[in-house]
Amino acid sequence: MGMTMTQKILAAHAGLDSVQAGQLILAKLDRVLGNDITSPVAIKEFSKLDRDDVFDKEKVTMVMDHFAPNKDIKAAEQCKMCRDFCGEKEITHFYDAGQMGIEHALLPEKGLVTAGDAVIGADSHTCTYGALGAFSTGVGSTDMACGMAIGKAWFKVPSAIKFNLTGKLNKYVSGKDVILHIIGKIGVDGALYRSMEFAGEGVAELSMSDRLCISNMAIEAGAKNGIFPVDGITIAYLKEHGAAEPKIYAADEDAEYDEVIEINLSDITPTVSFPHLPENARTFDEIGDIKIDQVVIGSCTNGRLEDLYTAAEIMKGKKCAKNVRVIVIPATQQIYLEAMEQGLLKIFIESGAVVSTPTCGPCLGGYMGILAKGERAVATTNRNFVGRMGHPESEVYLASPAVAAASAITGKISSPEEVME
Repeated sequence: MGMTMTQKILAAHAGLDSVQAGQLILAKLDRVLGNDITSPVAIKEFSKLDRDDVFDKEKVTMVMDHFAPNKDIKAAEQCKMCRDFCGEKEITHFYDAGQMGIEHALLPEKGLVTAGDAVIGADSHTCTYGALGAFSTGVGSTDMACGMAIGKAWFKVPSAIKFNLTGKLNKYVSGKDVILHIIGKIGVDGALYRSMEFAGEGVAELSMSDRLCISNMAIEAGAKNGIFPVDGITIAYLKEHGAAEPKIYAADEDAEYDEVIEINLSDITPTVSFPHLPENARTFDEIGDIKIDQVVIGSCTNGRLEDLYTAAEIMKGKKCAKNVRVIVIPATQQIYLEAMEQGLLKIFIESGAVVSTPTCGPCLGGYMGILAKGERAVATTNRNFVGRMGHPESEVYLASPAVAAASAITGKISSPEEVME
């Protein structure tokens, strides 16, 4: 029996010739990641282990991105614990305010993940790196602690769903619309503990930003990971960012999948997920007149330069609607700098938007954009659960940067075509 792409990576890291779905394995890790919320718990657990040092100073990474710059005393204490630990253990890849970015945008940008890697992170959206042809998945802080100590983790080998992509994206349609469409189709538990493996001629039509976005939200369908094949676009991205030599794995022709789902990219139109689950996906023929109070463009899902370009194209020369707060958050310092040099930040500020330093802040209801009772936000983030961005009686509508930018201008949930006619 053949193996899927994910199974091949796991087999290689477990030192096995083959693995099959449901098998328990102990696999070597190429990177262990934590942030300012999850790392302190892992550090406390690590201190209980009989270990003086981490397994590899180069392969442990901590990024202060959720509540940094620190929003309060507790956040400051959490970051200090991480800062002290990484200083004591001489961790190479520690990123604090001024150097940090949103972790799942920062690691690919820094070339810290390459094709064929096995990565765990104490953050559910660690599945983002599947866009680079890596196996990556979120874990708890205790698993992170053990990973830091021994450089290994236990996994149950997942079965897989194959998504066969065909066609081309239409104008103003992006990876965000694709993944919202898929989650709307299969549900938030449709890929529960399974690998979402993307294949087909349509893959070549997706930019790396599209792929990173799609892989990022695999967890919103309950998946263990999402993964793309390694092609010329992947190799060019890895080389540009100085990543290590890729190890390319491809699914066997006789790989076994639980199901194969056909997705024609040409059929996908701008899509919005309504409260309070990402599976509540609707297209604009199903969306009425819904006024909004806030727009957030950013996050580990859609804060990359390509996303900012899209939003700026729509917002250029226009003003944000009265009484709508618009917050733009470049995902890393490098993206912030490039957006500034290319005039994108000027466009946002002149339109009436706020531009923030990189942070996860509003996505998890942390800071930099908390919603009050009864308020509605359109956000390029990845979750819209009850109370996700603030008050439990607020509402979050998930959308692409194009839809978010159009909605910022009109003051209601709007398609880009409405603004760009």
